[in-house]
Amino acid sequence: MSMIKHIVMWNIRGATAAEKDANLRRLKSAFEGMRDRIPGLLRLEIGVDESRVDYACDVVLYSEFATRQALSDYADHPEHLRVRRELEGLRIARHQVDFETP
Repeated sequence: MSMIKHIVMWNIRGATAAEKDANLRRLKSAFEGMRDRIPGLLRLEIGVDESRVDYACDVVLYSEFATRQALSDYADHPEHLRVRRELEGLRIARHQVDFETP
């Protein structure tokens, strides 16, 4: 049985290091709050970059879905939409990769 891996990376807004850190904590907490609330979402991890290299993204979301349909359903799920609204304006760049694994 295959699964879909969904990886998203963002850069986060913050005029100061403290503001950026607060926004990163807020984003991390919001996404972690979706665990066990969305059918077909098998795994969800949020990682904040520790390298601090200039080309790195600030944060990554790694998630696994049971099927491509489960990933599609996630996009419109009320919990995901709530988190997107809650975090609107925090993210200044976004990169995404979805792929299937056996």
